[in-house]
Amino acid sequence: MALYWFFCIFAHRMKIIIDDKIPYIREKLRQLADEVVPLSGAAISAADVRDADALIVRTRTHCDESLLKDSKVRFVATATIGFDHIDTDYMERAGIAWTSCPGCNAASVAQYVESSLLLLQQEKGLTLRDATIGIIGCGHVGSKVKAVAERLGMRVLICDPPLGHADYVPLTTIAQEADVITFHVPLTREGVHATWHMADELFFHRLSKVPYIINTSRGEVVDNTALLTALQQGRVRDAVIDVWEGEPRLNEELLQQVFIGTPHIAGYSADGKANADNMVIDALCRHFGLPYPGKVLPPKLPADFPYTGNPLELYNPMKDSDALKNNPSEFEDLRNNYPLRREHFDV
Repeated sequence: MALYWFFCIFAHRMKIIIDDKIPYIREKLRQLADEVVPLSGAAISAADVRDADALIVRTRTHCDESLLKDSKVRFVATATIGFDHIDTDYMERAGIAWTSCPGCNAASVAQYVESSLLLLQQEKGLTLRDATIGIIGCGHVGSKVKAVAERLGMRVLICDPPLGHADYVPLTTIAQEADVITFHVPLTREGVHATWHMADELFFHRLSKVPYIINTSRGEVVDNTALLTALQQGRVRDAVIDVWEGEPRLNEELLQQVFIGTPHIAGYSADGKANADNMVIDALCRHFGLPYPGKVLPPKLPADFPYTGNPLELYNPMKDSDALKNNPSEFEDLRNNYPLRREHFDV
């Protein structure tokens, strides 16, 4: 197999199409391929990929038959945790290998949640050490959020039926006991544990407390119309929303109502992006039998970056929220041109 790929690579020019907003990775890719073509992820077309060997995308590129049929693409990587934008059934039928980057930005999302919790304490009067947090989904991200919440002194309840852990609780317990409810599940539409509109009108009516809602998973996990109604009726105290139904178009009334509303950037730390880059490169090299070009490192913070140890100095989501609330139509631009953010102070 290795000899086969060796022959294929050197028998023709290897071409990679990549979403132009995936940072840090292109120098390494140019060591592996003859041609690396950056394009807007939402605009990548069938004509663009027809003569490509590999495609590297984010969530804005729908990888399905309409994009990939009759192309030379044999490998697709998404530099994201989620892969609901990839038609995995078609990929299998077409014999196209694909990979995602599970856990790549889990620590980044946990940083976002930690900063949001600290702001809820600072601005809204939530006493974290007296509060119960309900974490729905305890995979790569949820487990890191659990560690954050425990470090902050919160009582933690976990709901994740697919994992079947004896210490986990049903969703009804979360609805009854949690002061903060945070979602960290993939978007699924079928099966007994489907997550589409998991938080719907019925869910909000079942709440015993008046909790804060945090969603950094997928927009469709929370029914945005039902959430807005719950906020207006006082069933939900406030909300932190990073992902939206219909994004980049979003419910602007809900945006203005929530405490923090950001343009799907919870996982956008430079560290998380570099992790995704390295996972993509590893998978690409394995698939095509290519020599490893070395590790991608995130850029350092400026030497004069002010930091005294307060996590909110490293990252304050209120800045991202203010930017989106002031310019809702700039959702994609704010996301695509996101400033440098590090998870650790590392000069």
